[in-house]
Formats: sequence, C-alpha cells, structure tokens
Amino acid sequence: MSKVWKLCCAAALAGCAFVAPSVASAHWPNARVSVEIVDRNEARVLPIYAHGGRRFLVGKPGNEYAIRVRNLSGERVLTVMSVDGVNVITGDTASPAQSGYVLGPYETAEIAGWRKDMSRTAAFYFTALADSYAARTGRPDNVGVIGVAVFRERPRPIAYGSIAQPLDRAESAEPSAGASKPAAPLADNAQAKSQLGTGHGRNESSYAQYTTFERASDTPNETLALYYDSYENLLAQGVPVGTPPIARYRPEPFPERGRFVPDPR
Repeated sequence: MSKVWKLCCAAALAGCAFVAPSVASAHWPNARVSVEIVDRNEARVLPIYAHGGRRFLVGKPGNEYAIRVRNLSGERVLTVMSVDGVNVITGDTASPAQSGYVLGPYETAEIAGWRKDMSRTAAFYFTALADSYAARTGRPDNVGVIGVAVFRERPRPIAYGSIAQPLDRAESAEPSAGASKPAAPLADNAQAKSQLGTGHGRNESSYAQYTTFERASDTPNETLALYYDSYENLLAQGVPVGTPPIARYRPEPFPERGRFVPDPR
C-alpha cells in the first residue's frame, strides 16, 4: 500500500471556471479518465488533433496552462502525471510507479503547475525548449509531451483522497511486454531549437494533504499521451491543425484620444 495525498488546491476548484467541449477531450472508448489542456490566459480548452495514432495540441508561447483530468468512473483512480518526461509532483524523471493525484468518483481536477510543497505550485507555461524545466534540469529528450498513467484502486473500504506517493521499491515492477512505453520526442535535434516545452513559472497557492491508496496492479490500467508544439512546427509535421489560431487580444490603433502629445515619462 502506498501513501497518497488529498488535493485541496486552487487548481481543483478552478475546474468550475471553464466549460469544456467534449470534442476537445483526450480519452479512448471505455477509458476511466478524460484529459483536457486549458489555456489559462485565454480561458479556453485547447483543441486536440489526431494524427498518426497520436493526439496533438497547439501551445502558444508564454501562455500558462492547466491539465484538466476527469474521472469518468464510479471508483477512485490514481493519475500519475508527467510533463516533458518529468513527474509533476516530485520533479523526478517520470515513471508510472511514482506519485500522482487521486480523483474520487466522477471528480474533476485541474493541475496547473509543478508541486513545490504541500501549499504551492509553480505554474506551467509554454516556452522555448531551452527555457523548459526539463531542459534546465538536464533532461530535454522528452520535451513536448504530457502523460497521464491511470491506476484503479484495489477494492477495500478507504477514505476520500486526491494525490499519491510512489510505490515502495518492493512493490514496484518492470512494465510487462504489453505495457505502454514512453513515446519518442516529436522533433529531431535539428528541429529542437524551435520546439515548445513547459516552463517553471510563478508560484501559486495549491494545498494538498496525504491520504492512502492501494493500486490494483503495478502497471497502469491505461496511459494517455498528448503531444504539443507550436502551430508552425505541428503543421510542418503534417498534423492537421487547420487555420492559424486567432490572437485573443489585438493592438488598437487608437486606444485613447488625447488633445496633444504629452512628454514621455
């Protein structure tokens, strides 16, 4: 049995702030969870595009985002999350056996940053590869992918909760031959200079506490992956991303009307 955390954070409460179209969800038939990426600057769910057996989304450099996860089942699930190949809670190179967020039956939560402690996170934001948290910590090889490994709970009476610590080493096991494996990065070294990654942004309040969760198996029941990059890069790779995204804010030629030109400050 592994310890888990109960999530009492602003990210979970923020799930009520946006209405998410179902077409933008990343989930498979009979999946236990759905995953959406919310652009926090523009208050919208990012569209997801299918191509070559993978799912893609367009990130806008500088914009903060959150991972919205919905539990579609009537039982608790553990969701181990990674961004750019890094666990979002511990900062370790990601493995399904590590810490994750636990969702109650039909619960929705938004994870908006790297967990710094039991009360703070550092915001996710789209940025150049070199500025990404993974690259700045010497791990650039898997930049450009968001992953969620989902575990069912072993049936037993248990209190409500929302984040999990890793399995003890004795409980961990190597993935079976049929288990999902990390996918290769989208861009090769020649493209990586302009590839998007996820930065380590501003501090925000996000409260959590420990609870308990016993996984029904050592390997995930399902693994979801979303690949992201700039519009130009995805288009160059043949991803059908459609027309360029329209900027939410545009400069105005006449924002104010004054009588004469004032002195500069």
